[in-house]
Amino acid sequence: MSDYEQDLIDAAWPYWECEAEIAKRFYAKASDEDHIFYLRAQLWKELNPVDGFFNGLHKELKDAVDMYPKVDKEIDRHDYHFLLLQLVQEFNHYVVLADIFEHLMGRPISPDDTVQLTEEKKLGDVRRAYVEQNDPLLNAAVGFTEGGGARLFREGKELNGSKVNELTAKAMQTIFDDEHDHYMEQAKEALSHIKSEEDLQRMKDAIQKISEQRVWMRAEMFRDAMTKDEIESFIEANRR
Repeated sequence: MSDYEQDLIDAAWPYWECEAEIAKRFYAKASDEDHIFYLRAQLWKELNPVDGFFNGLHKELKDAVDMYPKVDKEIDRHDYHFLLLQLVQEFNHYVVLADIFEHLMGRPISPDDTVQLTEEKKLGDVRRAYVEQNDPLLNAAVGFTEGGGARLFREGKELNGSKVNELTAKAMQTIFDDEHDHYMEQAKEALSHIKSEEDLQRMKDAIQKISEQRVWMRAEMFRDAMTKDEIESFIEANRR
């Protein structure tokens, strides 16, 4: 691993670990109603991955169809294959989490069951502000922060005991297997845009700003499993 790669990981590290700690505390005492609340929000995220960067699965699927005639002409087939794999994985994440939601609700899921929470909207705004600058370096920072280092899924896959915990662990293992190395793949993409120490600092600043908002998104989703003071103290204690 290069020094720059480690610098990028270090910039995000305390925020990723804070997401994990929030999830750990939440799952330790979550009621069925708590699970339902967070699933509504997480299901929205699965249908609208990286709000502010992607455009929702429906539009991404439509765009993929429109792109198909350009494969091996204007679009590299490997890049196109990677896009298709991403879309299939994101929809499968929705499928496995929606199964848990239906188990808890005792009825089929409906489109009205998913919800974008306030802090998630703010996260989309933060990402969008970077993307709209049309700067490849900042776009790479957005990509690097996607998924929060898979920390939620790392914690969720270890659950056991109750039926909902068993279902959650199975779903989170599926998502973790898909996403646990995404940040390393994105780090390699990010490195290609870093040409100077100034570039590195701009990318680190963006990573930290997005990652901090991810923490507040998780805090809202997981019903204040940690207080604001606890979160801020945890982040400071885990800086690298």
